Amino acid sequence: MSVSAVALYFVASPLQYLAARRIAQGFEAGARQVLVWYKPGVAPVVRADEWDAACYMPWPRFHPLPGPFGRHRRLRQNLHMVADLAGKCERLHIHSAVFDTEAINYFLHGLPPLCGDPAMRARILPDGLISVRRYPLSLVKRALQQLRRLRGLFAPELRYWPFAGDRIGSDAPFCDRIYVLPGLPHEYDPARTVVLPPLTERAHAAGASGPLRALVIGQPLAGAGLMAAGDRDRVAERIAQWLAQQGVREIDYKAHPKDPNRELNRPAYRVVEPAEALEAYMSRHFYHFVVGVRSSALLLARQICGEETRVVAFGWDRVKFKSAQEEAAMRSTFSACRVEML
Repeated sequence: MSVSAVALYFVASPLQYLAARRIAQGFEAGARQVLVWYKPGVAPVVRADEWDAACYMPWPRFHPLPGPFGRHRRLRQNLHMVADLAGKCERLHIHSAVFDTEAINYFLHGLPPLCGDPAMRARILPDGLISVRRYPLSLVKRALQQLRRLRGLFAPELRYWPFAGDRIGSDAPFCDRIYVLPGLPHEYDPARTVVLPPLTERAHAAGASGPLRALVIGQPLAGAGLMAAGDRDRVAERIAQWLAQQGVREIDYKAHPKDPNRELNRPAYRVVEPAEALEAYMSRHFYHFVVGVRSSALLLARQICGEETRVVAFGWDRVKFKSAQEEAAMRSTFSACRVEML
C-alpha cells in the first residue's frame, strides 16, 4: 500500500536525532516518519514509539558483511532494508547532516525506484557547531566521488550522485532545504534555510514554575592549560555566588569526560552522570540556568533549551586563548548564539 509521503531521517548523533524529531513534529506532519541511525552511540536516545519505523543501519566502511566484497554487499543490504521500512510512497524526503559519504549518498538514486519512484528531495539536518560554516569539496574528494560511481557497474542500484560545492550537499541540485538551529550563525543560502524552534519539548518547560534549578557544565580548565589554577578557583566561586544571588538552591554539576577533577564543582552541587548523551539529557530535564566557561555544550544548550532557560558563560577575562583572533571568533559565535557572557 502506497502512502502520500515518507520522511526519512539518517542520524549519527543525539543532536541530529533531536533535530529530526523536531522536523517530524513541525515540518513533516502527515508523512510516514522513518528513523535510521548509523552510529551505535545514538541508540540510547532513540524512542521507537516516536516513529512509524526505526532501525539501526551499520556503516558499511566500519561494519562490512563477512566475506569477499563485504562493504559492497552491506551497502546493498542497507538499501533494501531501508526501502522495506519506508515502503511505497508518492513523495520521499531524505534528511541527513551530510550527503557525500557513501553510507548515505547511494540512497539518493537507489531508494526511489524501490519506493515506487516517488518525487525525491534531500534536506539537510543541523549538526551543531559543524554547521556554522561551509566545507568546500577538495579535488581529492571530487575524484573519490567519481571512483564511487564504479559500484554502479556491478550493482545498478548503487549509483553514487556526485556534486560540487559544500561537502554536506547544501549546493547540490537534489537539496531543497537546509535546517539550521536558532541563533547559530551559518553560511548557507538564506533562501534555502529553515530555522528550527528550540529542540526541547515544551512539556519539559513545565518545571519553570518550580524551584530554581541550574546545571553547571564542567570542563578541564587548569588541566587543559586554559586557565591558571588560582583563576579557575575564583571563577568557580564567582559562578557559585552568582547562582546564589539568583536564588538558585538546586544545582547539578555535569563533568566533562576529560574533567576527572571536576574543576568547577562545589560541595553543595549534585554531580549528575547521565547514561545518555548530554544533548538528550538537557532536552528531558528543565533548568532555569545552564552555566559554564567556554564549553561548546553551552552553545548546544542555547539551541536545545527554550527561552525560559538562561545560558551564561563566565570567566572569559581569565581564559588563555591561543590568539586574539581565536578569542574574537569564539566571542562572536557565543554572542550570535545568544549566550550571556558575565
